[in-house]
Amino acid sequence: MKLFISPGACSLSPHIALQESGLAFEVEKVNLKTKLTESGVSFPEINPKGYVPALLLDSGELLTEGPAIVQYIADQVPEKNLVPAHGTMARYELQAWLTYIGTELHKSFVPFFHHGSADWQAVAKANLEARYAYVNQHLADKNYLLGEDFSVADGYLFTVTRWLRVSKLDLAAWPHLTAFQKRMAERPGVHAALKAEGLAS
Repeated sequence: MKLFISPGACSLSPHIALQESGLAFEVEKVNLKTKLTESGVSFPEINPKGYVPALLLDSGELLTEGPAIVQYIADQVPEKNLVPAHGTMARYELQAWLTYIGTELHKSFVPFFHHGSADWQAVAKANLEARYAYVNQHLADKNYLLGEDFSVADGYLFTVTRWLRVSKLDLAAWPHLTAFQKRMAERPGVHAALKAEGLAS
């Protein structure tokens, strides 16, 4: 498999999932400004959506959208317990968290990355404060989103929470979330993904 990434972008989430899975994979960086891959290929020819992440499977099929990709990766290695089993309430809770992170957190960072108006940024900042307060409270009595076991939803939360600096919000305002970020950064799979993307030594 080959994962197309941009260092530090939302593609870090499936990169973490792959590291945690133990599966064999390659990574190819994409310059999101030039739309060229590291090997000089036009990325929109690979993924017409034009953005990362994208996972090229051994079959030649292309899978896009982070929440779908991380569930696919996890389902390849059920023994790793990176996602709950299909059909269980826990699996739907995982999907609820992936949706929440994508729609309520991830998308709220858009005005900060794309030079949105001051009014748009103010609305997004207020949304992030409210949503992160909820996540912080949820983590008050558990190590990970689903309890005591890591899941691919945690990799996504860790990824987008790393972006807080662009919103000028202080992670320290949420102690349980702060502890979560530290706990995640200490996982060997997470550290390996960060190091491979040039985000850690």
